[in-house]
Amino acid sequence: MCSQGAIEICIHSTMDLNSTQLDNATLALFQNKEASTALSVIYVIVILISFPSNSLSLWLLLFRTTLTPSTIYMINLTITDLVICLFLPFQIVYQLNGYNWIFGENMCSVVTVMFYSNMYCSILTMTAISLSRYIGVVCPMTFENHKNRYALMVCLAMWVAILIVMYPLERTDLTYKVKELNITTCFDILKKSMLPSIGAWAAFLFTLFVLLFMIPFILTVYCYTRVILKLLHPNQQQVNRDSQIQKKRAILLVTIVLFVFITCFAPNNIILLTHMIGRLYYDKSFYMAYKLTLSLSCLNSCLDPFIYYFASTEFRKKLRQVLNLQSTLSIFSQEEHEMMARGGEVALRGEDALKGEFSA
Repeated sequence: MCSQGAIEICIHSTMDLNSTQLDNATLALFQNKEASTALSVIYVIVILISFPSNSLSLWLLLFRTTLTPSTIYMINLTITDLVICLFLPFQIVYQLNGYNWIFGENMCSVVTVMFYSNMYCSILTMTAISLSRYIGVVCPMTFENHKNRYALMVCLAMWVAILIVMYPLERTDLTYKVKELNITTCFDILKKSMLPSIGAWAAFLFTLFVLLFMIPFILTVYCYTRVILKLLHPNQQQVNRDSQIQKKRAILLVTIVLFVFITCFAPNNIILLTHMIGRLYYDKSFYMAYKLTLSLSCLNSCLDPFIYYFASTEFRKKLRQVLNLQSTLSIFSQEEHEMMARGGEVALRGEDALKGEFSA
């Protein structure tokens, strides 16, 4: 999901807000109406695409598909995407209002925590889906019993862990009065005093970047690499055309997941780490660069339905039924009967049938 606002850590560690001065670059950014409008437009587009697509996905996953570990993880991911859509309007109003937060201190904390929680929950859930695929394909006998129970426990554990990590944000007043512009920001300006020491900040950054991003990313790449290698095993190549289709879909799934990680999550987390280290240790800011990656970190909610499509055969089937694609399927069925009547069964099972499967 996306993180709500860039972090501009004040140089001074004092708790006296009146003694803290902002640099000209920070003040200029708050006055950049073009950037605020552009971000707001992107957030509106995300809502318009993500909310209906994920609402449909959630309905299909809850009421039209069999409950499996992968399905449970997809439901969790869909819920996180829908939650982010509920909080994006607050960010849109905030941006269009010139970085002036009008919803109060408590709501600022809630929105900020939920934005971060949903982003990292999306990362961990996508990793859980990759582990589930890995277990199902590479180690099918592992955790054969109580699969769904384990998946539910994993989802609960990841939410609890993330909320614990977010505790510094939960207990802190994240609003800040900018007297020079007569505005109140929300999470765009943090004081060093939010955490007791530089070591505590380092631990916080380590947890966000390494434990909640880098390790899940490495695990995801490893799991999907093993899945593809398993599907490409010589013994698997002699099965039938279904295995070939499965391989192509697995590759497409890996491509989408890696695209989401690299495009949506990586820029936001890397620049966040760079900016906070620069502010804490070198008095340098990458504020604007971080702001530009905000929109990217939201786009995953628009791409997640494609993950469900390629990760679940049953989801694909039900989605086709809802979208009235049976007619396309019937055309291929009719072609199949005609070709078989002409003795073209072998050709049917080849490349043309594979194209038909992806076109349906």
